[in-house]
Amino acid sequence: MTGNGIEHLFVVLITFIMAVLLPAVLPVALIIIIGFIAGKTLNIELKTLSQLSVYILSPALISDSLYRTNLSPQSILDLLLGVAITSLLIFLLIWLLSCCFNLSSFNYKSLLATTLHPNNGNMGLPFVDFALGAEGLERAIIYMIGSAIILFGFAPAILTGRGLGKSLSLTLKLPLMWAILAGLTLRLLNIELPFNLGEAIHMLGRAAIPLALIILGIQLSITRFTISKYELSATILRLLIAPIIALFVGNFLKLEGLDLKVLILQSAMPTAVNTLVLVSQFGGDAPRVARTIVVTTVTSFITLPLILWLTTYL
Repeated sequence: MTGNGIEHLFVVLITFIMAVLLPAVLPVALIIIIGFIAGKTLNIELKTLSQLSVYILSPALISDSLYRTNLSPQSILDLLLGVAITSLLIFLLIWLLSCCFNLSSFNYKSLLATTLHPNNGNMGLPFVDFALGAEGLERAIIYMIGSAIILFGFAPAILTGRGLGKSLSLTLKLPLMWAILAGLTLRLLNIELPFNLGEAIHMLGRAAIPLALIILGIQLSITRFTISKYELSATILRLLIAPIIALFVGNFLKLEGLDLKVLILQSAMPTAVNTLVLVSQFGGDAPRVARTIVVTTVTSFITLPLILWLTTYL
C-alpha cells in the first residue's frame, strides 16, 4: 500500500471513530458507569428498579414503538423470522457441542441460556439508538420483541424439559405480551389516543433506555468478575459466533440495509441479565451464568465497536 493509501485509510478510520463509534459507545458506557458508581455508593434496591423496568417502562416502550412505527409489515416479519432462525441455529449448535463434549445437564442448560439470549434490551436498544438513530431503534425493538417471546415463552420449557403450558402461563402474566397486543391494535386500527395520552406513553417508553443501563451498571457493581475456560467459551459463542450466524441468516433471508445491520448488532449483544432469573428458577448453574453476564458485558465494549465497524461495509 502506498503512503497516500495508508494516509487515506487512517483518515477514514479516525473519521469513523469520531463520527460513529464514539457517539454510539461513550453515551452507553457513561450511563453504565453512573449505574456502577450508584451501586457501589448508594443503597439502591435493584429488584424495585427491575420491576419498574419490566412491568412499566419496557412495556410502554414496546407499545409506543409499535404504535408509532413506520416499518412495513414485510420488514417486521423478516426481522422476526431472522430472530427465530438465528435462535434455532444457536440452539442446535449448543446441543451439538453438548453432545460432542459430553456436557453435564447443568452446564448444557447454562451455556444454552447465556448463548441464546442477548441483552438486546438494556444494552441493545441504547447502542442501536446511538449508532443507527430512530430508524435503527424501531427495528431493534422488533428484534427485542421476538427475542422476548423466545426468552419468556420457550426458554422455561427448554430448561425444565416440561411442556409449553407452564411457559405460556408465565408469559401471559407479564405485561410484555399485552403491550405488544395493545401497540399492534392501535396501529392496525389506526386509533389516535386523545388528550396527549400517546405522548405520556412515549415519555414512559423513552425512560426505559437510561434506566435499563443504570440497572446494568448496578448489576455489574455487585457481580464478581472472573474468567475460566467456561466463561471464555461462552463469551466467544455469545459475542462472536452468534452475530456470524445472524449474518448468514440475514443473507439467506435477503435482508439489506438497516434490517441486516440491526439483526447482526442485536445478535452480538452480551448475555441478557434476565437469563440469570430464568436459570435460577428453571435450572442451570446460576453462579456461572452470573459470571458469564459480567464477562460478556465487559468484553462487548471491545467486540461491539468492531462489529459496528464491520457492518458499515454491508
